[in-house]
Amino acid sequence: MTSLFEPITLRSLTVANRAWMAPMCQYSALPDGPDTGAPHDWHLTHLGARAVGGAGLVLTEATAVSPEGRISPYDLGLWNERQTEAFARITAFLRAQGAVPGIQLSHAGRKASTERPWKGGGPVTTGGWRPLGPSPIPFADGYPIPEELTEEQIAGIVADFAAATRRARLAGFEVVEIHGAHGYLVSSFLSPHANHRTDGYGGSFEKRIRLALDITDAVRAEWPDELPVFFRVSATDWLAQGGWTPEDTVNLAAELKAHGVDLMDVSSGGNATGVHIPTAPGYQVPFAARVKAETGLATGAVGLITEAGQAEEIVATGEADAVFLGRALLRDPNWVRTAARVLGGDVRVPEQYLRAV
Repeated sequence: MTSLFEPITLRSLTVANRAWMAPMCQYSALPDGPDTGAPHDWHLTHLGARAVGGAGLVLTEATAVSPEGRISPYDLGLWNERQTEAFARITAFLRAQGAVPGIQLSHAGRKASTERPWKGGGPVTTGGWRPLGPSPIPFADGYPIPEELTEEQIAGIVADFAAATRRARLAGFEVVEIHGAHGYLVSSFLSPHANHRTDGYGGSFEKRIRLALDITDAVRAEWPDELPVFFRVSATDWLAQGGWTPEDTVNLAAELKAHGVDLMDVSSGGNATGVHIPTAPGYQVPFAARVKAETGLATGAVGLITEAGQAEEIVATGEADAVFLGRALLRDPNWVRTAARVLGGDVRVPEQYLRAV
């Protein structure tokens, strides 16, 4: 059996293979009305197709823990029962296809209240809301100055993550991932580029990671002991100075491991604009490899992983325990099944498709 198609067990949960669907925002939920933020047929089809295509784990897109935590008015959310019930329909289908359903819980922070990418992105001009952040520093020129969170408001956001975690379990998810990357709220608290606070949540490394640990503890307390918790991080801000660094990521990983995180999903960037980010295939893999080597925490690699042989090498050499596939799965929902044929691995095929195998 190839390494990419070897099962992996995290706590008591076994995932059939190491080729996983990364969270990818669809900006397709309803922006208002009773079904605001609830997944619908588009999300069922989008996620379900990748499960049918063989992905071992299917992670939903960034799902907001509160209305103001959405990136755009069209984001998914998990702050009410209607959303919970809508997700339950999707998780049941994913499990029926042999995939593990996972959800990424998020708060957009100072990058909230923006337009959909195909509408130009940038701040919402009508019907938006004021974003929240660690400090009153806008994400970029033309973005509003975020409201600096009080410690009372921070406690409320931690409680929102806990409540969303409870709903995620009720909805049938088996993995929950905390979004601590890409310049969203948790990520901006981590980075000295975005966090200029002087209280208990800013300044030193230990204070800047406090929100991440508070949320992790709240999520872990609500999540079953037998199921894993993931944490997505931006390994670096790609700044020469004054930003979050790979060394910070390793130190954070050690802390998260002690607080009950089972796997770090290692990405990069998002806190600063105008920085140079490499575009070589697998450019973020070394960050995942370093976290795994120096802390023993399981990792997932992401970023321009497009070929079956490339994914196999990452797992086989121990650089990461799994690969998260993004654009590759948008281009080809059956990427995992195709990779199994190329590598000689085993993957579940729906009975309806057996004649084509």
